[in-house]
Amino acid sequence: MNYQVEKKEGSVKFTFTVSHDEWESEIEQTYLKTKGKYSVPGFRKGHATRKMIENFYGQSVFFDDAINNCVRKGYSKALDENEDIFPVDEPQVDIAKFDDKELVFTVEVVVKPEVQLGKYTGIKLDKVEYTVKQSDVKAELERARERLSRNEEVSDRALKNGDTANIDYSGSVDGVKFVGGAAEKQDLVIGSKTFIPGFEEQLIGMNVGDSKDITVKFPEEYHAKDLAGKDAVFAVKLNSITVKVLPELNDAFAQEASKFDTLAEYKEDIKKTLTENAKSRAEAENENNLIKAIVDDAKVEIPDAMIETQLDYIVQDFSYRLSYAYRGMKFEDYLKYSGTTMEEFRKDRREEALNTVKTRLTLEAVIKAANIEVSQEDLEAKVKELADQTKKSVEEVKASGQLPYIRNEILMTRTMDFLKENNSFVAKEKKTKEQKEETSAKPEEKVGTTKTEAPKKKTTKKSVKKEDKAE
Repeated sequence: MNYQVEKKEGSVKFTFTVSHDEWESEIEQTYLKTKGKYSVPGFRKGHATRKMIENFYGQSVFFDDAINNCVRKGYSKALDENEDIFPVDEPQVDIAKFDDKELVFTVEVVVKPEVQLGKYTGIKLDKVEYTVKQSDVKAELERARERLSRNEEVSDRALKNGDTANIDYSGSVDGVKFVGGAAEKQDLVIGSKTFIPGFEEQLIGMNVGDSKDITVKFPEEYHAKDLAGKDAVFAVKLNSITVKVLPELNDAFAQEASKFDTLAEYKEDIKKTLTENAKSRAEAENENNLIKAIVDDAKVEIPDAMIETQLDYIVQDFSYRLSYAYRGMKFEDYLKYSGTTMEEFRKDRREEALNTVKTRLTLEAVIKAANIEVSQEDLEAKVKELADQTKKSVEEVKASGQLPYIRNEILMTRTMDFLKENNSFVAKEKKTKEQKEETSAKPEEKVGTTKTEAPKKKTTKKSVKKEDKAE
């Protein structure tokens, strides 16, 4: 089977020619494979000759299967022999000629586009840096105190802001109770603003055991339309008051919250961890900014098929994470609850899909231009490293089906290393104490300048007496 290749803008067209002898051979092979499904009177299935089946069912009985086999074999052969062609969509097949002499058919397919790289070396970007301050360490300590806090009941004072009130309540509108308007032993943090506006504020000052009627107004945009904008009365009883007690910042706290014996050691470890996290965060942002700069400067026409494929992946990934986070929730149910459709969901994420595809194509172009490769030795070394880490044999790691992902991980790491080595991040100049003082000073009071008084305006006001000034 001969074929010709015609490269077009965004696609490739193969034209295949099947000779009479090749076609006859394909028909015979099709007969041998499929004869068992045809019934011919007087013969058991699979025992009728080709001629008998063709006479009974028609001369073209084997044509469809034979043509499909020709297309499959020809297309597969063409892709194997043209490694620079990467289809990104299903091929379109057309029969151009079919007679006693030959079969001619075409296969046209959308292919991965060529990327016109812009600048990908010699780029200078502002360096992202994060500094850990004492306030960051303090905030982390406060979070640890919150984790180790305990609740204590108080009964010797009235309820105040920040307390947790345990209440019974029953609400009514125009004297009629409504669904969802009553509860018992409900905990409510005063000041959390989780109840209707004005509700929590009116509880302040109550003592344990007190009962009180509270009048509030439902918001106009309240989710229950039958209650929106209406006045309501809640009969409330205060059952108990609890307060959150935080542990003191001392060595005993450090021992309970960490593996350290002293508060000083714990603080130092917090600062070290925050510093490492800040460094990792800054490094990730710098890498992302560099990739974005390179991608923004590249030019490529992305076929819709690639965007749609990426959207399919986004939907699949979202469905998986949704099911995991919400105990088997289906994607269709999410669409219904959120009041959206599949079309709207995909439309909202089309820009994200476009950016993802363009980034991938641009990085592939950089890899090709910079001749970045992964040798078999590199792959073997990484497999051994993973085997040691996971306590598995090298053979087990290889048999896991992860080799393509491992190779890609090495390739992406090397690509990022190449980009960082051939581009630069410029740290922002830090101001000295004197510069900061100069910046914060008023224009006429800057260091190194002489204050010049503005000329006084003439006035027609009468002069003020000396004794009036003293007043």
